[in-house]
Formats: sequence, structure tokens, C-alpha cells
Amino acid sequence: MSKMDIRAIRVYNYGDENQLTLDHIPRPEPQAGEVLVRVHAAGVNPMDWKIRRGYFKEVLPVQFPYIPGLELAGIVEEVGPGVTAWKIGQAVYGQSMKGTYTDYAVAPVESLALKPQSVSFEEAATIPVGATTAWQALFEYGKLEAGQRVLIQGAAGGVGLFAVQFARWKGAHVLAATSSANVDFVRSLGAETVIDYTTTALASVVHDVDLVFDVVGGSALEASLQALKRGGTLVTIAGQPAAEKVQERGARVVSFYTQVGRDLLQTFAQLIDEGQVKVTIEKVFPLSEASQAHELSQHGHGRGRIVLRSV
Repeated sequence: MSKMDIRAIRVYNYGDENQLTLDHIPRPEPQAGEVLVRVHAAGVNPMDWKIRRGYFKEVLPVQFPYIPGLELAGIVEEVGPGVTAWKIGQAVYGQSMKGTYTDYAVAPVESLALKPQSVSFEEAATIPVGATTAWQALFEYGKLEAGQRVLIQGAAGGVGLFAVQFARWKGAHVLAATSSANVDFVRSLGAETVIDYTTTALASVVHDVDLVFDVVGGSALEASLQALKRGGTLVTIAGQPAAEKVQERGARVVSFYTQVGRDLLQTFAQLIDEGQVKVTIEKVFPLSEASQAHELSQHGHGRGRIVLRSV
């Protein structure tokens, strides 16, 4: 192994978590508009293992071998030609579409922001995709306003926990659905009403909400529709409900793709450093145990984001 070689998890074929292979590859070089980040931690998203399994190969095809991962936190190691927005040595967090399960990752300058000062690199790596998804769902697509009633499905996960906190910060009345083990945790995030979906039918206790944000899908989608007031909005990143059911409720249904960018990352950092929003890690694995991290993520029902540590 040469001194310029780095570790990276790569995937050579669609399949189970055993497809995650620890390789040594040449360190990448940042191009114009990019920086090279010494990755301290990478977030593990459900999207990572869904891509690995080939669930999105029609819409998000990959070129094998590829490096998984979207979220990172680390130190700027090198800047590409013409880059003035970042300096070597700055602590940053954000997103890279070129893979983050590695010692060094290249990221575009507009997908990074200064790491929140009050959190660790591991904690920072849980933020970019989850927080951005929650913010865009609630405010850009859901048009949530103070005083409205919002239901968050999957409230304890890496997206839901931010959605609960953002909605409460906005001044909305927050209802949240989660499993028994996470009821107290979700209440601590600011949810006024917490429903344990393992013991209580959502439709029996939740009615006439203005907005539902559903990250769960499946049977939860129908329950989400039933919880809406007539003409309410359902924002979903987990499938589409039946068209006839949507029409019956007179609902507006929105799906979207998360767009991580510097402005929102800066907003999150400020909210976190002010103590308005807190982050939660489910478990930290070393980079070499990426397969175990994926296996845990696939089980679902977790609390917060799983993280891979590179240093």
C-alpha cells in the first residue's frame, strides 16, 4: 500500500451487506468547485442499503464498484482549483454524492458548511440528509405554519427526530407516531402527543391534522391519509397512497428528493449551537464494520442515525 492509498468501502454488485468490501484505493483529488475532506465520520442512511440492494437501479443507477454514503463530517484537507470558499483545516459537514464511507472524500463546495461547534464529528455526520429532508418536507413542501397541527410518522428515526424538533420550533402542534421503546424519547424532542403505533391504532386517536410527514410508508400511508383534515397535505418520502384514497380525502400529496445545500446546513448549525435542536446517534461503528452497520439499519425502528467512524 502506497502512502497515497486510503481505505474505502466499495460495492461491486447489487446484493446483501456482504457486498460491502474494505478496499485500498488512491486518494482522490479535488477538481474545480470541490474540496477534499478528511472524513472523521459518515452517516449511514437507509438510502445507502436500498441503493446497494438495487431498489433504485432504474432511477439511481450506479457504476460498479462504487463507494456508498452521502453524509460526512471532517476536516478540509485540500481545495480544488479556484476554490476560495474553504480553507485547509476547517471543520465541515455536509454531503458528497461520490461516497463517504472512506478516509477521504471529495465534496462540492456548496454541499458543505462549518460543523456545529457544540457537537462531535460523529454527531455532525447524522445531520445533513436527515435534517434537510425534514426541513424541506415541513416548510418548503408542507408549508407548515405556527399553530397548525402536524403528524410525524417514524418520529424517532434519523429524519423524524429532526422533523419533530423543527415543527415544535416553528410553533406547530406536534403529534408523533413511534414504537413503544421510543415514546419517552420522542416526547423529549417536543412532541405534545405521542402515539405508540404498536398498541394504538392511529386512526382512533388522530384526526383533522393539517399536515402529515410520512417517512415510513406501507400501511402507515393509509393511516396518514385518514389522519388528515379534508384538503390537508401529506408529504411522503416512502411511497404513494392509492389515488382513490387521496381523492376521497381531497388531499394534496407531495413527494420530493432532498437537496442538501450550504444555506440550510448553516441554519441547522445555528439552531444546534443555540440549543434549539439536538442530535442523536443510534450506534457508532468503525469504517471496517460497514456491513454490521447496514445490517442494523435494515432492522429499522432505531433512534437517530447510525454512524461510521473513520479515525
